[in-house]
Amino acid sequence: MTGKMKMQNILTIDVEDYFQVENLKETVKYSDWEKYECRVIKNTDKVLDILDRYSTKATFFVLGWLAERYPELVKKIDGAGHEIASHGYAHNLIYEQSQEDFRADLRRSKTILENIIKHPIVGYRAPSYSITKKSVWALDILMDEGFEYDSSLFPIYHDLGGLPDAKRYPNEIRNNRHSIIEIPISTVKIVGKNIPFSGGGYLRLLPYRLIRWAAKQVNREGYPVVIYLHPWEFDKDQPRIKTGRIKSFRHYVNLHKTVEKFKKLLNDFKFTSIKDFLKNQRPETLYEKN
Repeated sequence: MTGKMKMQNILTIDVEDYFQVENLKETVKYSDWEKYECRVIKNTDKVLDILDRYSTKATFFVLGWLAERYPELVKKIDGAGHEIASHGYAHNLIYEQSQEDFRADLRRSKTILENIIKHPIVGYRAPSYSITKKSVWALDILMDEGFEYDSSLFPIYHDLGGLPDAKRYPNEIRNNRHSIIEIPISTVKIVGKNIPFSGGGYLRLLPYRLIRWAAKQVNREGYPVVIYLHPWEFDKDQPRIKTGRIKSFRHYVNLHKTVEKFKKLLNDFKFTSIKDFLKNQRPETLYEKN
């Protein structure tokens, strides 16, 4: 492919099925997940095929519930040279859990994934970016459990997650015992406000020229753009599940445009996994200007 920019950016895929998302939880209960059609395998295959075509690697944050039931999918992602990281086990918002429950969920997911791929899981992303002011304690637990990086902080205001005061670029977070590298979701600063653009419903809703402009702005500041998508976003024919009007809009808006925008991003920008991005960074350049 031609026209790729020199800056190395980060591509992440949150592997969860269409019925497991927070926007549909009022209708779909965790206890009923087994009743729904599994579509994550064929949708992840779509993502893998596109990435192979563009010779691009990514980090796949895999939900433990799915890994436990479909270990061959995890092996396929790993075998294609992508990074496997944890998305927790049951897709529970962190601030709705006790610290003990979060640690148990985290350990369960990590153990399942490591038993499948036979090497350490070092990265984590919270469901719905639910490390907020109410749950920053989760970072201490991640450090205690040996995670090397987290990608859960979204420096915006949002009803489900978000930490508006978080730094906008990769940085190191320390406590009295350990440290962890934070890879926040990308925003562009407009009139002093952090504006999201780089994944999920934002990426599906916004015109591609605006997404491209915002990504270039982040790169001009000297930092990588962190893109996030889900396999279900590549599935415009997924079953429609009734929920509230706003949540339904968030989930289903412009599903038919995901593939086109994804390919444009891969053509216009250079992407890699978080693991490989960090491997190629000098610590002094990773943390400066934050």
